[in-house]
Amino acid sequence: MTEHTKTDGLPAMDLPPNADIGLGKAPPRNDRMSVAKVECNACPVLCQISDGRTGACDRYANRDGVLVRVDPVVLLRRELAADEPALVPFLRAGGEEARDGDAPAWRGDLLHADGVFVTGVGSSTTYPDYKPAPFIVGSQARGVDMVTVVTEGIFSYCSFKVKIDTDRFLGAEQANVRYRGEVVGHVTTAEYGSQMLSLGGVHHLTGGSKKEGRMTVELMQKLGNKQPVECTIDGGANLVVQAGRAPIVNGVEEQRMRVGCGSAAVGIFARQFAGVADEVVVVDDHITGVLTEHQAGRCLDMPPSGIHMHGRKSTPGRYFQVANPGDGWGGTDIADPLSIIESWEEGVARPGLRLLMTSTTGEHAQWYVLDEALRPVEQPMPEEVRRIVERIGENCEPSLCSVLFLGGAGGSLRAGVTENPVLLTRAIKRALVNVTCGGAPAYVWPGGGITVMADVMRMPDNSFGTVPTPAIVAPIEFSMRLSDYAALGGHVDHVFPLAQALARGAWQDDGAPLALRWQRADDANPWPLGQPPMLG
Repeated sequence: MTEHTKTDGLPAMDLPPNADIGLGKAPPRNDRMSVAKVECNACPVLCQISDGRTGACDRYANRDGVLVRVDPVVLLRRELAADEPALVPFLRAGGEEARDGDAPAWRGDLLHADGVFVTGVGSSTTYPDYKPAPFIVGSQARGVDMVTVVTEGIFSYCSFKVKIDTDRFLGAEQANVRYRGEVVGHVTTAEYGSQMLSLGGVHHLTGGSKKEGRMTVELMQKLGNKQPVECTIDGGANLVVQAGRAPIVNGVEEQRMRVGCGSAAVGIFARQFAGVADEVVVVDDHITGVLTEHQAGRCLDMPPSGIHMHGRKSTPGRYFQVANPGDGWGGTDIADPLSIIESWEEGVARPGLRLLMTSTTGEHAQWYVLDEALRPVEQPMPEEVRRIVERIGENCEPSLCSVLFLGGAGGSLRAGVTENPVLLTRAIKRALVNVTCGGAPAYVWPGGGITVMADVMRMPDNSFGTVPTPAIVAPIEFSMRLSDYAALGGHVDHVFPLAQALARGAWQDDGAPLALRWQRADDANPWPLGQPPMLG
């Protein structure tokens, strides 16, 4: 018994006592299969893999007759010295050979530091889930015995929600999004200052042609692994999307996310405009704002300018549908802002009236003065007005693409956690279980099942894989108190201390990873252990 297991209350077995009871491999489906091949049972494809080769997913291989997980399992550490080895072989049959400099300094005081977390990245799967998850790790957090159940889930019911910070018109709602000619998703409702896409999902993965499924899973894997993808929208734009990077719309890299709609921009900067302009129109595809009619202008006692706008008046100073959506001013299709002005009311408008027209990002802005015939004539913009326009731009957030993984984990995956799966679901809903994806916090949706959503930028690089069914492979971890794990019918006989996970890896030998890779935990993420779960 090691010192660690004396203090954490966990059993000190090298392997779970009943690891071999009914948990081995299924017999080969084909009696004529070559003895030199091994059958991979990590997914429904059941590849028969020759020695030295990998399966169809490139995640599992036959090494000297043993099925192994090719990639190392990723472990997070709160602190990681630069001179420590990043890749460390496990002490198990078929394990990677230690290299020079791979001194096992990592097995020491970390065990008491509450600074190690086993992620699902590279951990291997248990599909079909008739046996416990590959890693069910016991550790301590702030003196409390904890358990983390770790696996790589196979998700057919999953998608990516993509938020694209731009006011450019990308496509009509419900328009198809295509990747390499195949429909892989659709445009969904725009959110404030952003266009939204829903990509992937079971309908495209399995409900269409084989090519549609292949293209969908290829796009999803690239998006999840923070790689760029190019797609087109029927009747809309050509896009290059990459998590954490600015979108490229029709070949132009977007720069700014709008500060708000036209009405919001009027309200934000109304006091600064008062006294330096007689009228301000903030052009926006959604709500175009007119300062003197707007409540903000009225509160500042600004007299009406006599301007009459095209479009549908919603409330004072707020106009809908002044133009069609496009990639011009404020996300409209106009290049000349004066085209949205219908007329000027005689007796109210006056020669010399000063008019500013600007977009919601300040990228487009022009200054006009009415002549004797009440026609706007473009003039050089005064410096005090230009500073306000520049401030609009200064208040815009940089445009980014945000990619969120959304997956349903309420299926058989739960059987790798507990013998009574519904108890896991109930425990999650009671906030007893912290669900993470590669150590990143996961938002758990309300309602039935376990539907989680995580920002791929907070997950380790290359967290996502695929299987040819087709489906996405993604890491998922369930962390909870040891007592709660026992209460929900967990596989407590397969809980093994963190020290043993560090030494030999997964409890099972079939398809297990041969090495671990250290990675420093993302400072933006709360430490997965000892934290309240992120719930809806």
